[in-house]
Amino acid sequence: MVATRTGFSLASFAFVSASDSAMITHHPSLLRPSILTLRAGVLGRRPTLNAFLSTTVASATPPLRLRCLRATAGGTSPVSGDGGKRAVPPPTLGAALLGFVRSNFLPLALIGGIILGLLDPTLGCLAHKYSLSKYSTFGIFVISGLTLRTRELGAALEAWPAGLYGLGSILLFTPFLAQFIMQVQFFPREFITGLAIFCCMPTTLSSGVTLTQLVGGNSALALAMTVASNLLGIIIVPLSLAKYIGAGVGVSLPTEQLFKSLVTSLLIPLIIGMVARETSKGIADFVDGNRQSFSVASAVLLSLVPWIQVSRSRSLILSVQVKSFAVAVTIGVLLHLALLAFNAAMLEILSRLEQKGESVFAQKEYARAVILVASQKTLPVLVAVVEQLGGAFGESGFLVIPCVAAHINQIIIDSIIVNWWRQKDQQFTSAK
Repeated sequence: MVATRTGFSLASFAFVSASDSAMITHHPSLLRPSILTLRAGVLGRRPTLNAFLSTTVASATPPLRLRCLRATAGGTSPVSGDGGKRAVPPPTLGAALLGFVRSNFLPLALIGGIILGLLDPTLGCLAHKYSLSKYSTFGIFVISGLTLRTRELGAALEAWPAGLYGLGSILLFTPFLAQFIMQVQFFPREFITGLAIFCCMPTTLSSGVTLTQLVGGNSALALAMTVASNLLGIIIVPLSLAKYIGAGVGVSLPTEQLFKSLVTSLLIPLIIGMVARETSKGIADFVDGNRQSFSVASAVLLSLVPWIQVSRSRSLILSVQVKSFAVAVTIGVLLHLALLAFNAAMLEILSRLEQKGESVFAQKEYARAVILVASQKTLPVLVAVVEQLGGAFGESGFLVIPCVAAHINQIIIDSIIVNWWRQKDQQFTSAK
């Protein structure tokens, strides 16, 4: 998923708490002028009652300079005119709700698309008739190319062993798990097949990098693994689907045709966005200055796909028991936890194997980047793949729904882990 500025986004993603900020309220410039004046008067002579009253009255009005600064800032000062502290009013319900929507726009958009498709499938079926999902997928990857800061990739060269392991985990190990997921006997079968397809996908396009930045990991390494896995995935994903899933359902997958479709719907728009960003500083500055707007646009485009797929399969989806859906969601959560545990354990083993100096696998900023990025799977690529399969693996709506839930859950879980890491880092810093 194209969680975002960060977003997901999922990345700055809503479920990670912000750092505390401190406010200084006893700076000398905030002391009452009357106190300073009176104290100076005591040194020279004993103040009279008239002098004291005149000083107090004069200090009742804040200096013109402070008043101008407050007006310029456009807000109210937490310190009153006489130097006393004034309580900052809590945010209104509307402001709090708006902030929540902004921080959680991607999961809300995905859930909203599913609910809209279930309530009234008419518009979704009409959108499918005019192939709106193909255009939305194209737009998602154009935006992804525009927002990728590829000039930062060179900083990841010194951590190439960690990046190489991350690519192996994303493109080789997790697709290997798909064949074991396919052994689970479950109804509807498409739920399990969708999660198996999800295993074969490359990493997320934005949320992994965003969460890495939040936790102080090496964002250049995270970005390098993201770009490389999504580009290589265009070649490897069709092969993985044919080997681990096509054989499991008895379907011969046209890998060459799927490869050409992925090049058209993923690679070309991604390159268009990247080239536009790298060749025009104006475009790059505009995108960087409006990253939240681009994240919202990407989330809206991504939410169109489950809306259309659910609208098409509404009657079948409503026939599925809630218990079945809950089991599929639980399997997706367990899958992500297993990937996190595997990648963390492998990095620990690799760090002990290297004897000369400090291993790159043991360095916190690299290890955290690998654990986060290598354990996530992207939803937009899966959506593009399901579109190209044309029902070869079953109803598209059944394939997509558990993956939408898995995508949202992985962002929630990783946000909790990032928050836990940040708290540990703060406690370690405070203990020094």
